[in-house]
Amino acid sequence: MNLIIQTHNVELTDWLRQYVEKKIGKLERYLPDIDEVRVELREERTRSASDRAVAQVTLRSRRTILRAEERTGDMFASIDAVSDKLERRIRRFKGKRARNHKRAIAEVAELEESMTPVAEMVAEEIPEQAIVRRKRFEVYPMDPTEAIEQMELLGHDFFVFLNAETGQINVLYRRRNGDYGLIEPIMA
Repeated sequence: MNLIIQTHNVELTDWLRQYVEKKIGKLERYLPDIDEVRVELREERTRSASDRAVAQVTLRSRRTILRAEERTGDMFASIDAVSDKLERRIRRFKGKRARNHKRAIAEVAELEESMTPVAEMVAEEIPEQAIVRRKRFEVYPMDPTEAIEQMELLGHDFFVFLNAETGQINVLYRRRNGDYGLIEPIMA
C-alpha cells in the first residue's frame, strides 16, 4: 500500500505521520488489495472552531475508489473519524459485492426502459469561461450496477465509467427524486 500524505496549513510532525500510518494502515485488514491511499490534512479558517481540522482520505484499490472527509476541532479526532467512516464504507462495499446482484441488475434494466431518448441539444452561445481544473483518471470496464455502487461509495452525484456491455464511456447520475440516470453518448 502506497501512502501519500499531503498537508495544507498543517505541520506534518513525525508523531502525526505515525498516527496517520497507524490508523489508515488498519484499513488494509478489511480491504487487502489497496494500491494507494492519499491523505490530505488541512486547517481551514472557519467561523466554527469545531470544523477547522479537516482530514480527507482517498483510497484506491484494484477497481474501487473510496473517499471520505471529516471535520472536527482536532486533527487527531478528524483522522479517527475519517478512518472509522472508511471502515464502515469498506464493510458496506464488501457486503454489497458478496450479495446477489440480480435485484440491482433488474433495477438498472427497469431504469433503462423508463429513460426517454435524448433529444438533440441546441448549442447556445455562452460567454468564454476559463477551465480552472482538469482531472484525469483511469476508467475500468464495469456494468451500470457496479457504477452505481462506485458512485455511492464516493458520495458523488455523477460517475464516469467505461460500460462493459457497450464498450463506450457513459455517465451515471443521481436524479432529484433519488433514482439514477445513464447518459450514453452516440457518435455522430
